[in-house]
Amino acid sequence: MSASSPQRVIIFDTTLRDGEQSPGAAMSLGEKLRVALMLEELGVDVMEAGFPIASKGDFEAVNIIAQTIKNVTVCGLSRAAKGDIERTAEAIKPAPRGRIHTFISTSPLHMKHKLNMEPEKVIELIAESVAFARKLCPDVEWSAEDGSRTEHDFLCRCVETAIKAGARTINIPDTVGYSTPQEYEALFRMLIDRVPNIDKAILSAHCHNDLGLATANSLAAVLGGARQVECTVNGLGERAGNAALEEIVMALRVRRDLMPFTTGIKTEKITRASQLVSSVTGFSIQPNKAIVGANAFAHESGIHQDGMIKNRETYEIMTPQSVGLAKTSLKLGKLSGRNAFKTKLQELGYELDESALNDAFARFKDLADRKKEVFDEDIIALVDDQAARAGDKILFSSLEVHAGSKAPPSATLEITIDGKPVSATATGNGPIDAAFNAVKALVPHEAELKLFQVKAITGGTDAQAETTVRLEENGLAVNGQGTDPDTIVSSVQAYIHALNKLSALRAKRAG
Repeated sequence: MSASSPQRVIIFDTTLRDGEQSPGAAMSLGEKLRVALMLEELGVDVMEAGFPIASKGDFEAVNIIAQTIKNVTVCGLSRAAKGDIERTAEAIKPAPRGRIHTFISTSPLHMKHKLNMEPEKVIELIAESVAFARKLCPDVEWSAEDGSRTEHDFLCRCVETAIKAGARTINIPDTVGYSTPQEYEALFRMLIDRVPNIDKAILSAHCHNDLGLATANSLAAVLGGARQVECTVNGLGERAGNAALEEIVMALRVRRDLMPFTTGIKTEKITRASQLVSSVTGFSIQPNKAIVGANAFAHESGIHQDGMIKNRETYEIMTPQSVGLAKTSLKLGKLSGRNAFKTKLQELGYELDESALNDAFARFKDLADRKKEVFDEDIIALVDDQAARAGDKILFSSLEVHAGSKAPPSATLEITIDGKPVSATATGNGPIDAAFNAVKALVPHEAELKLFQVKAITGGTDAQAETTVRLEENGLAVNGQGTDPDTIVSSVQAYIHALNKLSALRAKRAG
């Protein structure tokens, strides 16, 4: 079904823009590009790659994504100002399909306290900004910030003005997550009934999750006539987050009896996209998170287990395979060959070049020597961790730790910096503190450790640990990730990864 079909819902992903506004979720250029390529593979229709006027780094990220992505519309956000719009147009220029997304506040509260503007001035700016954007790009989206709290008569005037000026997508965001499903659906029906030129534009919903209603409100908007939904992977976003892409897409798929709509999302890629965004941002997925949480397809109750044995549909409304989750353990071990490993990677959705495949296979063999069972989740973490480390100048080599109750813990660490091996021994309050002190001895820095988070990728005492470290220094904040069956090694790898990213940001700022 084509994107122009009345039953087709356009998926507008804003993980790279609105999602990145979550405190601590900042991504490096390389990480943004990895997520963008994953979103293209997932099948989103539009990706909002960033806010080009916000910084040189944001402009560069949008521009490089625009140069790289071929099959998805690449969008940049701008305020209703010519400088913003020009910067966005320049950033998205290389994209085969680009979009300028411009916005202005329309609620009485925002116009008075944020913009300090009279309504007529806002109308004037809508007309000017959209017309100017349309001269630079044929695909223009206009948003009424705080649209769900805007007076209806004024909102109708704003929407009519934006469409007349050339906007072909009109977004009515629930900016502060205030609306309810019935109210939000009625808002879209009202616009369709009252705006005379509404047939010339696609209506879009953008919902925040402050009251836990973002997905419900987005679906209500679709029932009310919206044919674009703006969302993020894992519901990432500022405050309580945005509407979750995976929830919206699977709700439309599972409940087609009530919502006869389709999307272009390849749902079997959802789990991979979710895990990548979690790994890159350091935001863990809560176990009971819908669709992608670790417990989403788990059954512990005896009654539930009995029902599942008799008929899966008694307690599962979708299959784990439909979202790309394999439920069986990886039947590979230390005696498995390279071809079997390559085949398994393909089953998991990875296509690696020969060099990356060789590196991944070597790491797999090492992991298989150390673990009783290797699960699909272990392989996914192994490959994603390898990709995250590409181009790092500081590399982990080895670690030896002595700990216990009789003497201060000590750690001897060896790393390479630009290919040169260096080592140091340090003590600390615990083995991880000692190991981190050894890192500091080899790579002196003033960064503060703001987050240290460890989770097990799978079950069992031999599970791989996935560690996230967040460092902050002089206004720069970075997340580093590490995975290893040894929690201390995983922690050091995460620390080193963060230092590599911090070094790159320092160099960029200095340049």
